Amino acid sequence: MYITYALITFALWGIADLFYKLGNRGEDDYNHIKTGIFVGLVMGIHATIYLLINRVDVSIMDVVKYLPISFFYISSMVIGYKGLKYLEVSISSPIQNTSGVITAILLLIFFKEKLPIPAYLAIALIFIGIIGLSLIELKENKDKRIKYRKNNPLSKIFVLTILFPLVYCVLDGLGTFLDAIYLDKLEIISEDAALVAYEYTFLIYAIISYIYIRIKNVSLELPKELSKIAAAIFETGGQFFYVFAMAGDSTIVAPIVGSYCVLSLLLGQFFLKEKLSIKQYISIAIVIIGIVILSILDI
Repeated sequence: MYITYALITFALWGIADLFYKLGNRGEDDYNHIKTGIFVGLVMGIHATIYLLINRVDVSIMDVVKYLPISFFYISSMVIGYKGLKYLEVSISSPIQNTSGVITAILLLIFFKEKLPIPAYLAIALIFIGIIGLSLIELKENKDKRIKYRKNNPLSKIFVLTILFPLVYCVLDGLGTFLDAIYLDKLEIISEDAALVAYEYTFLIYAIISYIYIRIKNVSLELPKELSKIAAAIFETGGQFFYVFAMAGDSTIVAPIVGSYCVLSLLLGQFFLKEKLSIKQYISIAIVIIGIVILSILDI
């Protein structure tokens, strides 16, 4: 069942990524903060409804216990939102999504877990496909970066094209690794507690961020932020299924949910008219084959 949860997460986060792109276009320097506010608000509402319906026992200590993971996830997501503004001159999405495979590798190393040979092959295929997408995007966007570099300092180019996705990858990978330990390997916290703790922590971040932009006299007009709201809804839905997927078999789940950029690229081509090359289609196919193999193994 955990593979089903992982695939639902893959789909929801892929759709969320599409709306993130739509919501972070333009020159608004506060777009990434506004996106975080809506995600935190929707997550806070969901956590409250979840508590009322399921009557689960979640304490303040659970929130504190889960705080390191919440920190890594929220930090990586805000950095990811900021990087979306520079998608045309970056290799952000594919590089960010290598975090899931990196997490799987860390789990294999630290917990000495043995998987069926096909599972190793599937993880390798996903890793190769994601890295392939990164290298292809780096090469095909070279002219854009050269043109952009003429009007910007070299240090700024480094931040926009390399630092954002790498920092996201490291933070998200560490968060996923700790999640695997908390939910699967050592079972430090329950799925219910992890979900609610994370979503309420994101709500606190949203409240602080809202106060910050109001101090800066930045307006937040709901009719203009529908894409951000849609992204927040799909993000929250994905988070719900992600927690229960990770509690199943985190080593298998991590590379699947970490590959949602594949769906995002396909949706971007269809809805945003972004063009994909033959090489990108091949890389996407390799990732999908890896995901299919892992799905079959669960059956």
